[in-house]
Amino acid sequence: MNSPLSPRTAVGLFLIVVLAWGVNWSITKQLVQFLPPLWTSAIRSWIALAGLFVILGLSNNLMIPERRDIPVVLSVALLHMTVFSVLVAAGVRFLPASKAIVLGYTTPLWVAIAAPLLGKDTLTAPKLAGALLGLIGLAVILNPASIDWTNANVLLGAGMVILAAISWAANIIYIRAHRWIASPLQLLIWQVLVATIVLTASAVVVDGLPHVQWSWKLVLLFLYSGLIGTALAYWAMSMVNKSISALTTSLGTTATPLVGIASAAILLGEPIDMSLAAAAGLIVTGIGLATLGDRLLRRQAVARG
Repeated sequence: MNSPLSPRTAVGLFLIVVLAWGVNWSITKQLVQFLPPLWTSAIRSWIALAGLFVILGLSNNLMIPERRDIPVVLSVALLHMTVFSVLVAAGVRFLPASKAIVLGYTTPLWVAIAAPLLGKDTLTAPKLAGALLGLIGLAVILNPASIDWTNANVLLGAGMVILAAISWAANIIYIRAHRWIASPLQLLIWQVLVATIVLTASAVVVDGLPHVQWSWKLVLLFLYSGLIGTALAYWAMSMVNKSISALTTSLGTTATPLVGIASAAILLGEPIDMSLAAAAGLIVTGIGLATLGDRLLRRQAVARG
């Protein structure tokens, strides 16, 4: 299954990605009530690794990466699949899942701000406007009426999720500069393998062996998070990226925090207050503007040859 998908199939898979990632924040919120963040991420990663081995094996996408692709394997594995995953799992213990996902999906805003400062991009007017809107949205969700500034754990949780978004942004900036040999799909299982090893070793050192009372609920939560929220979503996104333009996928993923807010309200009973709605609207709009600005810049670069 290496050829581009039909438009209908690609859109269907993309909807699965948005739903899977959006709901996964509420699932993670429940998982960290049973296990520490490191073990939550490690066990989920083992399940995802097994699922991807089957998926990629059946689609003939298992291969040994070449040396020049090893840096991007390590970048994705460490910055996104390890640091981002653990910081989100740790932060969501102290925050509502709905607010955590809005903070977590500020990643494109950090990319829009950091890339020009690092000389990796040019700051256009739409990108600047998008970044400013997103930062205003960030201020709205972090205002004392929305976040309890007297609670150190709440502030710590918010800080960890924002750091997670910045870590993901650093990974995106590096990925853009990498010259790929194998496809992202072919490297996916190696990224998950490295992340699984690092997460498991870190969990053993920091928390020791896990002590948990297993139940059907916990098993189902892990199966969803590992197979659907991670393995299926990563595979589907890799397939979608070959069939839908980068602009469409970038704009489409802005729906993920909206799905996350809705799922948190349905699954966890979290209220949707005005600060949350306003912040989500500002950040999603800001990401959209920044993405359009990036697209405009790429078109100008192509026109200049």
